[in-house]
Amino acid sequence: MARPKSLRKVVKPPGFKGYKPYGHQQRRQKPVDLLYEEYEALKLADYDLMTHQEASEIMGISRATFARIYEGARQKIARAFVEVREIKAVYGHALLDKSWLVCNRCFARFTVPETIKERNCPVCKSYNVETVK
Repeated sequence: MARPKSLRKVVKPPGFKGYKPYGHQQRRQKPVDLLYEEYEALKLADYDLMTHQEASEIMGISRATFARIYEGARQKIARAFVEVREIKAVYGHALLDKSWLVCNRCFARFTVPETIKERNCPVCKSYNVETVK
């Protein structure tokens, strides 16, 4: 029996729910699900230019596990580009670093310090917010 997956630490969830190909008229295919931890691995390695060892320490996983997550994310992105498929951000096995909220009106993502009791959007002041899952 396989060992259960441990939660991977994600500092900030993706700022998008998904991406769709533009200008393609073929019938819709099943979207590619990009897990939060795969997004975090791509961000740390390719955007923040960290080594796999540095990134794995931030995510709280081994370097080998980080490498597998990173490679899986790159393969999913390549599949979506080549097969002209939509990419969807999916929660996966992530543990968010802080409690993140999303505004359902302007779609801003933010955290609220524990000292503040009101949970309204700092951008549009809407109270229509929910916890990111």
